[in-house]
This record gives sequence, structure tokens and C-alpha cells, in this order.
Amino acid sequence: MGPQAQARVVLRLDGITKRFGPLVANDAITFDLHEGEVIALLGENGAGKTTLMNILFGHYSADEGRVELFGSPLPPGNPRAALAAGVGMVHQHFTLADNLSVMENIVLGTEPLWRLGRGRAAARSRVEALSRDYGLSVHPDARVGSLTVGERQRVEILKALYRDARILILDEPTAVLTPQEAEDLFATLRKAVARGMSVIFISHKLHEVMAISSRVLVLRHGKLVGEVATEATDRHQLATMMVGTEVAPLEVRAHAPGPVLMALKGVSTPALGNAIGLRDITLELRAGQITGLAGVSGNGQAALAALIGGLEVPEAGEMEMAGAPVEGWSPRRAIDGGVARIPEDRHKTGTIADFSLTENAILESYGDAKFSRKGWMNWRAAEGFARDIIATYDVRCPGPATRIRLLSGGNMQKLILGRVLERGPRIILANQPVRGLDIGAVTYVHQRLLGARDEGAAVLLISEDLDEVMALSDVIHVISEGRLSPAFPRGAMTPAGLGVWMAGHGFEGAEGGGADHAA
Repeated sequence: MGPQAQARVVLRLDGITKRFGPLVANDAITFDLHEGEVIALLGENGAGKTTLMNILFGHYSADEGRVELFGSPLPPGNPRAALAAGVGMVHQHFTLADNLSVMENIVLGTEPLWRLGRGRAAARSRVEALSRDYGLSVHPDARVGSLTVGERQRVEILKALYRDARILILDEPTAVLTPQEAEDLFATLRKAVARGMSVIFISHKLHEVMAISSRVLVLRHGKLVGEVATEATDRHQLATMMVGTEVAPLEVRAHAPGPVLMALKGVSTPALGNAIGLRDITLELRAGQITGLAGVSGNGQAALAALIGGLEVPEAGEMEMAGAPVEGWSPRRAIDGGVARIPEDRHKTGTIADFSLTENAILESYGDAKFSRKGWMNWRAAEGFARDIIATYDVRCPGPATRIRLLSGGNMQKLILGRVLERGPRIILANQPVRGLDIGAVTYVHQRLLGARDEGAAVLLISEDLDEVMALSDVIHVISEGRLSPAFPRGAMTPAGLGVWMAGHGFEGAEGGGADHAA
């Protein structure tokens, strides 16, 4: 994907400015996109990337500036006009109807309701041809609710292709994909670009930006602060452009573990629908230790997280807290026992979209004497708590009364992190804690987790990013098909060695995959 200087301009953003009250989300942004080009849009969480793309797609209207597509002005605030002009957008959080089939999701909105039954064979034939041509394998009759995350993303891309998209916007497209699924996506994009598609690729993963883009644009605090050809830069330079200063490498020092705060002994949980349960696992969470959990998505991580957080109870085996058997396990018992959650999905299970930052800050502590007395809420104390989190954790927002749905993903995560750490938890369930975060926010979250470890908390780090698990963890387990590997001390295993266990091969000859088994 070489320089596109001679290719025609298919998109021009000229002086785009967007304000939300006193917050300037986009500040006079101007750039061009050429035919057959992939540009990467980089920036810290809250830098204005998604806002800018929502203006292009018609979800928002710019306060100033204009958008041109293929030489013609685009009517502002009109998604239908953007679609008709050839713009397709795959959002970070998919917009699919789980109860409909793949075919129904793809054609939905392309025909009047009274004509949906007509031309079905032609539509199916076209979807199958697009799927085949672009390597987007997914069964047209499958119910979307039964698909994996990677398959759902293929449906989103097929929706855009079915509507003859010539410009494709991808907002954090690999945030929830496995490495193999990400490679499959890149193969699809290369095919599309070879046929003249133009792509805007939003990501925080710098190695992916280097692999797929031809040009990089960097936003900071709503302004376009840099533009560089990908072949003329490197990851370090891009990170510095994003943050505005040198990003210091994370230092992880050895730390002596303390007593066992939670123990699972031969624990099993039932499968829930397509979700895998736990199979005879043994695990110890120790004070002053980060226990990393590596594995391919869907291999029991959700079941373990639900168990630790009190949403699930063992159907076999024993669970102990500080050496005492646990009875009547529940979310309330977990919270009262000092368990704090950074949930996997900050939108679905971590926050309530239309609640304010203040209300979200006390979601798991509203019953504390600090915030309520005899059933009456002390909203002044709650707001003060939220203000402290906003200041301490650099949550970029207009104020504590802001609806949390208006924040970027990274700023939502910072609020959740503050909500968790400011309560002084004994056990921290950190489930995909940096998913979708920029490099500065990633470093910040990691530093906070290490600080909590050093203060005596037991941290369970669940991540599909093997580099993250290996960098932070004092001991590492691998989960595969609900089974748990032995505990591998820091530095004892290579990525390839962990990969063998992730594929399930290491369990051959092992009984139950507990911490007492030898590697």
C-alpha cells in the first residue's frame, strides 16, 4: 500500500469543529482520503476520533466545517445520505439484531418492509458472492446471537459491502478479536483496497497500524497534531506523537506474595448455553500477587470471572476466603468480602449508560455509610467521591453530572478503575482491563494495578493479550475448554510454550489442570 499522491481524492474533511458544551471534541480538522488508501487515525482516548467519524457518517452534525465525498458536499447529520454516497461504518460496539439471521441483518433497511420477501434469492446469491470474494466466511442462515465476535464483525463488513460502500470506517476493529481473527480481517481489507476501497482505520494497537496503513493521522485533544507516511515512522515515534511526550516503559519489580485470600479447590460450574463452564479447577489468589490468566476467548474466562464476582456458584468443589469455606456466595458477599471488579464489558456490565458519573461511581458502594444513612442518599458525598476520581484518574469529562454514555471508552474505564481502587479492595478482578485503551491509558492502568499489588491486593488479570499477561503477572495460568493449567512463575514460559497450553495440548496427561500439577 504505497503512497497515494496520484490517486483521486474520495473524501475531504475541511475545518471540522464539534463542541459538546464547553468541551471541544474536534478543533478545525482538515485532511483528505485517497482512493485505495488505508489511513490510520490515532489518538488517546477522548482525542476526538470517534466523534469525527460520527460526523462523517452523519450521526453528528459539525458546528463548523464541511465534508465532501467524491467531490460533492455531504449533507450534515444524515446517515442515509452518507450510506447512499458510499460510506460504511463498522462501530466498535456492533449494531446487529441478535434474534435475526445473518441474511436478515445484512438486508435490513435496504428494502421496504413489504418487499423483504421479494428478491430473496438474488440477495442471498449476492451475499454469498461477497462472502466468497472477500474471505468473509459466515453462514447466511445462522442466528447472529449464536455467532462469535469475529463472525459478527464479518457480518458488519458484509453489511457495508452489500450497500456498495466505497469508503469503510473501522472503529477499533480488533479490540475484541483474537490474533488469528485480526489477521483474517487484514486479509479482507487488503482484498478490498486492491479493488479500490478506501479505509479509515481507528486503532490503539500500533503494530496493527504499522501493518495495515499507508498513512497515519494523529489527534490530540481534538486537534490534528501530526501526519506521517507509515513507512517513514515507527511505533515509538507514533506513541510519542499520540501522548505528546516520551512514554516511559513499564517497570515490573518482583514482589513477595502474602497469604492466600481466595482459593478454589476442584471447582466446576455448569455450562450456560454456548458458554463453557469450569472443569475441576484449582486456583489460589494471594495477597501482593498478580495472577495472570491467558487463553483464547470463550474458553471459560467468563465463567471464572462470574464465579469470582459472585454471579456464579460452584456446582462441585470448594471455595474459600482467607482459609474459611464460603457459603451463600453472591455479588453482595463478594463486595462485602473485598472483591472489586473491572468487568470485561464496560458498557454492558460496568456502567449504566444514562446514569451520571456520580451515580456510576457509587454503583457498588451506595449502601456504604459514607453515601447513605437510613435509606437517604448523601449526594454531596457521592459527588465529592466522583470529583476525586475524576481528578486523580484524569477522567476527561465536563463534570460529575455528565451522563457516562457521553464519555470515550478510555475515560469510562478510568472511572471504573477509580471506583475499584479507591475502596481499597483485597481482591481485584481485572477482566480485559485495557481493552480498547490508548498506550498512555494502558500504561496508567498497569501502573495502578501494580500499585494495588504492592499494597497487598490479590489481582486476577484476565486478558487475551499474551504480551500483557506476560508483562504484568507474577504467576500465569492458561485456561482452555474450562480447564486450568498449572501455575507458571514469571519468566518460566515462552509465548510459544503458553501457546501450546492455549491450544489445549498441554493438558494431555494432566488430570485436572490445577496449581499443584507439575508443568
